[in-house]
Amino acid sequence: MTEPKGRKGRETKRRLLKAAAREFANNGFHETKVSTIVKNSGLTQPSFYLYFSSKDAVFEELVTSFQSKIIKLSESVRLEGGIESNDIAKRIVMIIESVFQFLVQDPDLTRIGLFLSPNAKQIRNELTQIVKSNLEAEQRLGYFRYNLDMEIVAECIIGVIEHYTATHLLSGSKEPHILAQQIVDLFINGMLPKGDSIKTT
Repeated sequence: MTEPKGRKGRETKRRLLKAAAREFANNGFHETKVSTIVKNSGLTQPSFYLYFSSKDAVFEELVTSFQSKIIKLSESVRLEGGIESNDIAKRIVMIIESVFQFLVQDPDLTRIGLFLSPNAKQIRNELTQIVKSNLEAEQRLGYFRYNLDMEIVAECIIGVIEHYTATHLLSGSKEPHILAQQIVDLFINGMLPKGDSIKTT
């Protein structure tokens, strides 16, 4: 499909995507209609079909956009070598906060990509593998215990981020930095009082 080019064309497509994201996020895929997307974007149906062949096509573009952005972010946040031990927790808070900031900056897109898309499980699995790879590299640098199974750790981190996003972030009940601090406090410091330890094997 050949799309109109130039600033006006980009703006028209942006308006259609924004209106479509809002409709899909609020009403789900099946209840969303092209006519409603067009109406809420202030455009016409012929304008819609200049950019998208169908409702499925605009939904797929939104999912692909979310997937590519969050994967790019996840691949970019691996800890480098040479970080002082006292600074590791602070850096991890910054990383997780950056993920929450991404997820909250476009709540409609997050709802679509993380929860509504048929590809949501695949996206989560891909994110888990990226986080696992990052953690294993950081483990080799000595930042984490050598005997931790980083696949399990990655699954836990992604699961908590997903749950907090659904229950606190998108509702606005807690800010990204608070959620990030809670996650890091739990994973780094655990649940036991300081100085206490318990054998698990």
